[in-house]
Amino acid sequence: MSSPELHLLQSAIPVEKIRYDDQGLVPAIVQDYLDGTVLMMAWMNQESLQKTLETGETWFWSRSRQEFWHKGATSGHIQKVQTIRYDCDSDALLIGVEQLGDIACHTGERSCFHQVDGKVTPPPGDMLSQLFQVICDRRDHPNESSYTCKLLAGGDNKILKKIGEESAEVVMACKDDDADAIAGEVADLFYHTLVALAHHQVDLKAVYRKLQERRK
Repeated sequence: MSSPELHLLQSAIPVEKIRYDDQGLVPAIVQDYLDGTVLMMAWMNQESLQKTLETGETWFWSRSRQEFWHKGATSGHIQKVQTIRYDCDSDALLIGVEQLGDIACHTGERSCFHQVDGKVTPPPGDMLSQLFQVICDRRDHPNESSYTCKLLAGGDNKILKKIGEESAEVVMACKDDDADAIAGEVADLFYHTLVALAHHQVDLKAVYRKLQERRK
């Protein structure tokens, strides 16, 4: 993280105004800054928060070991901090990070919150990310009855034809100034574009990164 970005990060959080509990700790929820996936929860004290702000990487306080730990120091799965927010009571933190290696959990899963009824299940991100996961699963595990699989089997000719059609329908819905139709046609366009991304093995997060770069 560059010096100007670190300065903005450091000025965003008044560490002395955070409401720590009687052990001097505050819960820190960590999420992917691009798709919002909740990656983990850990504890910080004032010093570990200050280390996080100074380095641009997450530092936590281990209650069991009674020591600081730098996330990813041994695994290489470092978290590059992009944003830090605190809640309305100033007693919880929300940290948006770029997760190197895309693994936050010590088990090797992307998120510590990967269990549902004892089964390993990918954590949900935003709706586009969830849809993209389904499309990629259809690509990797074809089902002849699936419309998505039929599109993928048709390759660029079929997929790009649909993107062209859906683009034209978005234009017509906008011309008619029909809010519901616009939402529906844009949803169709998003879906078919995600199919094109999956077909060409382009990760949706690569698109998010481009948008983030342009926003900066």
